Amino acid sequence: MNKTLMSSSFEKSHCALVFIEFQAEWLNEDGVLFKRLVQDKDTFRSAIAQAELVLASARKNGWIIAHAGLDLRDDPTYSLFGNGQNVLGLRAAIPRAGTWTGSGAEFVPPFVPMPGEFIVHGRSGASVLKNSTLDAFLRNNRIDTLFLMGFATHVCVESTLREAHDIGLNTYVVSDACAAFTRAQDEHFHQHILHHFGAGIDAASLVQQLEK
Repeated sequence: MNKTLMSSSFEKSHCALVFIEFQAEWLNEDGVLFKRLVQDKDTFRSAIAQAELVLASARKNGWIIAHAGLDLRDDPTYSLFGNGQNVLGLRAAIPRAGTWTGSGAEFVPPFVPMPGEFIVHGRSGASVLKNSTLDAFLRNNRIDTLFLMGFATHVCVESTLREAHDIGLNTYVVSDACAAFTRAQDEHFHQHILHHFGAGIDAASLVQQLEK
């Protein structure tokens, strides 16, 4: 696991907590992605619980929260992904699985956005920054530090981390508030990927910062 690296304190107005895909596809026991892809389900459930603790503290203490989901309910033919005709990667896999166009796109309590919390729209890639409103939101509000939580570690969290690094953002992955499909995938990310693009922090250490 990547050793935690963090500032002695974070400037609240320049930080955002980004919750990636805390939606029914992943969080509900009957969610398509949870059932089909997640092998280490207890690790996944633990990550959800840790993210809940972070969310509750962030809300109580007035930190900036962004909900970065994927919602294709207005695009049932997957026109965003070439009308489902793509043959490679997620652009092919998502239409084939039939995900994100029904109830699976709904946010799950307590991760349902509250008034004043930013909801990301327009996303078109594995990174939640890709063609979305999140980039403009961060720039216009002078946010330079991100804390990423969500699913899956080795797919959308990692993609967001890499892009955030390349556009100049300081990015922390909340290690125990993310999960991959297997523990091995998580371990590979934390040992071999994370330090190239950001740093890790655990949920308890982050909550301490949020409550200062």
